[in-house]
Order: sequence, then C-alpha cells, then structure tokens
Amino acid sequence: MENRKVLKSGEFLVEEIEAKDIFIPEEFNEEQRMIAKTCRDFLETEVYPNVDKVDKQDRELMKSMLKKSGELGLMGISVAEEYGGFGQSFVTQMLAAETIGAGYSFSVAFMAHCGIGTLPIMYYGNGEQRQKYVTKLASGEFLGAYCLTEPGAGSDANAGKTNAKLSADGKHYILNGQKMWITNAGFADILTVFAKIDTDRVLSAFIVEANSPGIVVNPDEHKMGIKGSSTAQIFFNDVKVPVENLIGRRGEGFRIALSILHMGRIKLGANVLGAAKKAINDSVKYANERKQFGVLISSFGTIKHKLAEQVIKVFAAESANYRVSLDIDDLMVQYKAEGCDQGKASIDAISHYAVEAAILKVYSSEMLDFIVDEAVQIHGGMGYSAEMAVERAYRDSRINRIFEGTNEINTMLVVDTAMKRAMKGDFDLFGKAEKLYSSLDKITEGMISNEDYYQEKLRYIKNFKKAILLLIHGASKTYEKSIVNEQEVMNNISVMIMETYIAEASALRVQKMEHMKEKTAISLYKDILDVLIYDTAEKVRKSAMDAIFSFAVPAEAARLAKAADILTRVAGVNVKEARRRIATKLIEDNSYKF
Repeated sequence: MENRKVLKSGEFLVEEIEAKDIFIPEEFNEEQRMIAKTCRDFLETEVYPNVDKVDKQDRELMKSMLKKSGELGLMGISVAEEYGGFGQSFVTQMLAAETIGAGYSFSVAFMAHCGIGTLPIMYYGNGEQRQKYVTKLASGEFLGAYCLTEPGAGSDANAGKTNAKLSADGKHYILNGQKMWITNAGFADILTVFAKIDTDRVLSAFIVEANSPGIVVNPDEHKMGIKGSSTAQIFFNDVKVPVENLIGRRGEGFRIALSILHMGRIKLGANVLGAAKKAINDSVKYANERKQFGVLISSFGTIKHKLAEQVIKVFAAESANYRVSLDIDDLMVQYKAEGCDQGKASIDAISHYAVEAAILKVYSSEMLDFIVDEAVQIHGGMGYSAEMAVERAYRDSRINRIFEGTNEINTMLVVDTAMKRAMKGDFDLFGKAEKLYSSLDKITEGMISNEDYYQEKLRYIKNFKKAILLLIHGASKTYEKSIVNEQEVMNNISVMIMETYIAEASALRVQKMEHMKEKTAISLYKDILDVLIYDTAEKVRKSAMDAIFSFAVPAEAARLAKAADILTRVAGVNVKEARRRIATKLIEDNSYKF
C-alpha cells in the first residue's frame, strides 16, 4: 500500500480518508494467516483440553502451557529478530493477539508475558539488557510480569510508594514496597518494577529477577473470572537490584508506564475480538441444536436479532482495530528511517495513536461484554451452568473494562488527548470547529444529487464529525480551561468520537471489500453497515443532546440542538430484514465467517 495517506492520531476528526488508504482484515497475507492458524491450533491442542484444570489455579500447568507456546515461537512475534524473535509487523501482532484472545485465562497470562512483561525491556532497555533478558523472554525460558499497581494508588500510577535507594557502595538499588494485581506473579522469573528513587516525584523502572532474596509472593487472589491466571500481591523487602538493571533513565518510569499502557490498550482491542468470535460461535452452535416448541431456536426472530447484533458489533470493532494497526506500522517505518532503533520506533509509533488506543480499548471491551451477555441469554438456563463455555466467557470478559486503565479513564482520554494533540498543532481542530460554529444557523444535511451508496454513508459520518466539532467548540467556549472537570460533557463528546471512528472504519472497509467480493456477498456487508450507521446516528444524537443541554444557555442550546438534529439525520433502514439476513448467514455457516 505505497503512497497511502496516513492520518495522525485524532486527525480523523477533521480529515477524510479514502478506502484505498486503510488496511482491512480481508488483506491478510498467507504468512499472517499461517501464524493465526498456529495460534488456533495451539489453543485447540494445549489450552482447551486444560481450561477446567487451569481454572483451579494450577500455577504449574499454566506455566507449562506458556513455556510450550514459547517453544513454538508464539512468544517472539513482537520481538526483534536480533533478540530471538520474529520481528513481525504490528498488523501481524494484532492478528496473533486476536487469535490467542479466544484462550480464556491463558490469553491473559500469555498477553501479559508477551506485552507488558517483555516489551518494556524490548522498547526501553539497552543492548545488554535486551540480550540478557529479552532473548529468554522471547523463547519462554523466562516468564515475565509487570509490577505497577499498588494498594491505595489504583488508577493513579504515579501515586505508588514503592521506593528504591542507592546502596552505600553504589552497586545496587535497595527496593522496598508492595505491588498488587500482578498478572503471572506466581511463576514469573523477570519482573518489571516501578518505584521512586529516593524522594523523586516520578517513577523509575527496574528489571528485577524474581528469585532475588527479599521478594515474597502472596497466594493467588480469588477472582470473579480469569481464574486460571495467576494474580497476586508481591512484597519487596530490601531487595538488591543491580544498578545496571535500571530501564532507561532515572525518572523515565512514568513515561514508560504510560507508553506500555497505550500498547496494552490497543492489543486488548484485538485480544477481545478472539473472545467475541468464540462466544458467537458458541451462541450459533447452541441455537442450531436447541429446540423449543418443536423447532430450533435459531429460527426465532428474537434469537436472529441477538445473533445479528453480535456479528455487527464484532465486525465494527475488527474494522477499527486493523485500520489503526497499519497506521502504526507505517509510523514505525518512518521513525526507523529517521534514525530510531526498532524498540524506540515501535513504542513511539504505538504511543502516538493514543486517541485510537483509548477508543479501541473502550469500544472493544464493551463489545465483548455485550456479546458474552447475549451468548448466555441465547443459552438460556444452560448458559448459567459452569458446564457451558459461555459461562466462563461471561465471567472472564468483565475484567477487560478495568484492565489497562478503566473504561471511564479511557473515555475521558479520547477527547482530552485529541484536544491536546490539536493544541500542539498536529491538526486544526479548533480552527475548523470555530469556522463551523460561525455558520451554525446555515448548517444543512449536505445532500448532493445522485450520490451513490458510499457517498451517502460517508456523508452521514462527515456530519457526525461536524456535530463533534460544534460541541467541542461550544463546550470549550463555555468552560474554557475548566472543561477537564466537566466529565459528563467530556464523556458525551467522547462517545460521539468513538462511535464515529468505528462507523467510519466499518464504512471504508465495506467500500474496499466491494472490489474483492461478488455482489451477492457485499450486499450482506451493506446490511451490517446500514444497521451500524442507523444505530450510530441515534447514539451520536443522544450524546450530543445530553451535552448541549448540560453546557449551553437556552438560546444557544436551541440553535445547537437544531444543528445536531440535522447532522444526525440518516435514511430509514428496515433493520429487521437486514438483521435477519445477517443472522441467516451466521446460522447457515454455523460459525462466524464474516
């Protein structure tokens, strides 16, 4: 995809892009499909036969499963070749994350090791640290964990009290403190630990070997879901950490933590896709076997509605996840061309797309919660039984809205980060918003004569963006610098941004697919898009109205509400028949093949 247009993070709010310029899952190459197949085969042979055993908190079994995945090379997908990995593209990393995402607790342990357990050293470590630790983490010889959260600190990562003091001989940092909710704590060999040196205000990051004297690991926590993953508190009592195990510079830990969170958010967006598709497959298979009133429940309109909604939501989330993945790959290439090494180029490119990372984290985790909830409902009473896979899926799903920064924090980050990027000059958000606001009373739907199907859909999306700009301008004008304290209004605008980004990614994907599929098949994807945009319009409209009547004085509110009403108008859709057609394909295939 040479010479394609690439937008900066958040720039989609003010810039249009063509379908030819985005990556879609239908473009995976043969190597990528083979990597995904290897991941799927591993789940089938090593993970699914052991899910019940591992859920009984069998640390040794989980450890052996992880090491087997390392022996197969699955742990090295994100790691550069010079450190024993395969140096795969970010798109490929996302596909692997998606596929492994169907692995319940194993997925959590695996992703924690490969992501936050390995990549802080890969991205920020020096050559010696990478050679000593990353090579063994990539092979599974070492297993990794990430120690950031502390009691009382919660979402405020920099509030931690774990402390490091330089020893009298200057050879070690002496580490004291406590960490909690540490994934893989029970068997990790290498810990990335965040602590403040002396009286520093900000964190530093250290590589700590888990067998060091003074480290105490508590028994595993008893959790609602992901029971098979080892989650425990770790205590550090006068632990000696060699000075050469400081990652990056002193005081750089907070930046490292935030950057790794961006990476974790994006990869979680892909990870939950695998879990969602597994839940859809379980749903349709059950619906095609279970009879009520003498007929299969998959023949009922209400069940078809549920199945179709599952498909629409996962298709939309998938479209957005892979749209941003190639953007990240391209930025990595640019940064390397400018002289960055692989690690710095990778993390800087991922961190750049912070707006999209937050969108994917929130939308995708809520998508999965919806899908597993409906999966249980489709199973009826059996869905509440621990005999069924959907019961585990339902419990395991819930953590994703808390992982990698709560959805509440990430929702706030969407609009806040976009506005900050605009203030830095990345794109002209405020100028375009002011210009649009100045002609508030002249806003129309913007219809053009003889517009084709995609022109119509993309016009709707462009209008949603205009509504967002109006609200950003209006709210900023009303609240000025205190806007960050108006969380309800910020959340309203963030919901508008998230829904619009997802809809645009889906529309561009279907448009690009038109050239790859026969007409009968593309009509089904147009059904998905029709329902998605029809529903998105209502969500954007509701969020806009909630915000407008919260910040605007009555006269201005009336003008803004009229404009928002015009900008969220879309043509009616026979959603019943569209959903039935979507569900029929799923029912006939007996699995998700969209």
